[in-house]
Amino acid sequence: MGKAHILQALTQLSPAERLAVIEEALHQLRQELLMASPSEKALQQAAQALREDYLNDPELTAFTSLDSEAWDETG
Repeated sequence: MGKAHILQALTQLSPAERLAVIEEALHQLRQELLMASPSEKALQQAAQALREDYLNDPELTAFTSLDSEAWDETG
């Protein structure tokens, strides 16, 4: 069912029914977004856990000294 079909079907409902459908759709969307965010949260926690290592271990950031150098592959 496409968006246009859904919107057309909504016009057949009363305003109260449309509002109920919209509220339920919003609830479902929020649940989906909450389910998606644990991976982002896990990445944030991992980055925070490794932060001190990257700040204090020069071997982990050795190649960042090359960041300011211009280069190209045609060389």
